[in-house]
Amino acid sequence: ANKPFRVHLRAPGFAHLSSMDHVVSGHMLPDVVAMIGTYDLVFGEVDR
Repeated sequence: ANKPFRVHLRAPGFAHLSSMDHVVSGHMLPDVVAMIGTYDLVFGEVDR
């Protein structure tokens, strides 16, 4: 068949959330809250 049976796609928010540990290490908690806000994540897409 010419069509793939299954395709696994990962949302871009997953990669952004994975990099969060590297980005926020060494910062204060209020700064981390602001950083999460700038990531503009949709947690529904990360949860799939």
